[in-house]
Amino acid sequence: MNRIIVLSLVFLMYSLEGSSQYVVKTPSELESLKKLPQEKMYIDHTGPVVFAGEYFYYALYCFNAQSNKLTNISRLAYVALVNDEKEYVFEHKLKMQQGLGQGDFFISANVPSGTYKLLGYTQWMKNNGLTQVFKDDIVIINPYLADQSKLLSGNTKESNKSKEALSPKNKAIDSSTVAFSIDKTSYSKREKVKLSLKNYKGYLGNGAYTVKVMNKEYLGKDSFMDATNYADAYFNTEGQLKQQVGDSLFLPEQRGELFYGKVTDANGSPAVDKPVVISIPGKEFLLKFSRTDDDGNFYSYLRKDYKVSTAVVQVEDESAKYDIKKGTIGDLDLSELTFLDYTLSAEDKETIAARSVHNQIENHFFQVKPDSILQGDSIDPFDGGIPETLILDEYTRFPTFEETMVEIVTNAGYRNGGKGDDYVKVAQDFETYDEEFNNFPSIILIDGVFIPNHEKIRTFDARNIEKISLIRDKFVLGGSEYQGIVSVETFNGDYLETHAYENSSVINFKKSEPIKNYYNQSYDVEANEFSRIPDYRSLLFWKPHVVIDKNSYEFEFFTSDVEGEYEIMLNGFTSYGKPITLTKTFSVSENTMN
Repeated sequence: MNRIIVLSLVFLMYSLEGSSQYVVKTPSELESLKKLPQEKMYIDHTGPVVFAGEYFYYALYCFNAQSNKLTNISRLAYVALVNDEKEYVFEHKLKMQQGLGQGDFFISANVPSGTYKLLGYTQWMKNNGLTQVFKDDIVIINPYLADQSKLLSGNTKESNKSKEALSPKNKAIDSSTVAFSIDKTSYSKREKVKLSLKNYKGYLGNGAYTVKVMNKEYLGKDSFMDATNYADAYFNTEGQLKQQVGDSLFLPEQRGELFYGKVTDANGSPAVDKPVVISIPGKEFLLKFSRTDDDGNFYSYLRKDYKVSTAVVQVEDESAKYDIKKGTIGDLDLSELTFLDYTLSAEDKETIAARSVHNQIENHFFQVKPDSILQGDSIDPFDGGIPETLILDEYTRFPTFEETMVEIVTNAGYRNGGKGDDYVKVAQDFETYDEEFNNFPSIILIDGVFIPNHEKIRTFDARNIEKISLIRDKFVLGGSEYQGIVSVETFNGDYLETHAYENSSVINFKKSEPIKNYYNQSYDVEANEFSRIPDYRSLLFWKPHVVIDKNSYEFEFFTSDVEGEYEIMLNGFTSYGKPITLTKTFSVSENTMN
């Protein structure tokens, strides 16, 4: 079937001067922007006190600040940890699914002891400043470094400290909507715990919740900001953009991850109205087209779950030399950020020593208890088209790409339209005899890298080619028309290493964090393989999001070799934005009669 596929070209209608901040020009433009609701965010996590050698897990909820329902505005969220020097320890980029996201960070031995701030935001939220951003206190204890001055009494950096203590917050418990129960209140080591979750209000209780089970005796567990505390603290968050005409703002990432940059000519002047091709290479390649504006800026949205963190950006025009640079997003203004005044005492020494030993043992056996990374959505680079694929080892081999096209590929070959260089033409797949014949060039990609000039690959060594795939549909890209796609895959997938097109720039950028299934220890199997492996977990169960849409759920987890009191916490929000916080405690000891 002959299809005409239009790959969207997004024109940049405003100036991007080195960052994604755009200057509001007119009252009508401002009015349109203010119609887009602001957002706010909550992050559940396994703090507030985290040790070097531990994973810090988190689950985020992003809301429409006007409706308090999970957002359908931004597709990406950002989670950052900042030290008291206002330096980023990490900033994670997360793809949200219906306003939800999750991630983790390993606290390495080079992260010093001190007080930190956990921040959560979207690019759109950054427009309203630090008050719009989610903030929570995190304390990191690193017993492997000699310097503990930031957590000892006498710390003199008072100007940057908040006098709020890391003390228990009041919890507004709601058990009438959602509730949970366990089969008993005291367990032995490595014993199964059965957790039942009930939704008593039907659709009114439907929502998304985080469930975690942690040791309660580890230095400040009760100070965690739960969902109900958050709802009170961020009740008056702005629901609308605050900027006025003439102000700059961060663009919302509504249609995916914003990818943008600037093209200048040999004199450093903006390259105006130039087609720009963005290709993310690989077997599951992505191809995006854009066009520069009057200031030489281009941008596009990466909607699909790309597999590599490298993009090849090219200007098709070969009549002049161009310089291509990727734009950078400005940071939050952290000047008003304050930090907790947290002090260790001598009585904490025993707890710190025990927890540190447990962490070292757990890390030693980490390989037998791994988390798994989910594969994510597969990418169809041909957008539903079924390619004709030729495996070259099934044919007589020819030395060059051009000869291979002549001798093996029957529906494509080099042509000349009467002027300029030769190009590769894919034969039209005529559905009717009245279809108009065209001389459009095809799109050529080698290992997912766009080839602007087909002449330059005539002599490409075909011995390196594993297969050639053809799509015979018509494509409209960036205002230009193409007939078909020829996708060439090499055996090693390394064409980018030798790609030498002049008006081209290879840009590395950070991928979003992978979604994981977190390991859940089990001792159910007879002659269990873990019988001789120590178990010093303080986090017994972590489920970033449980999406409730029925009346009951059952979960199981096992206790560890660490005795003490544990807390089960359910924390989240109904689909109408109502915060729910539930807790229940149980104990673990060497022997129990319960």
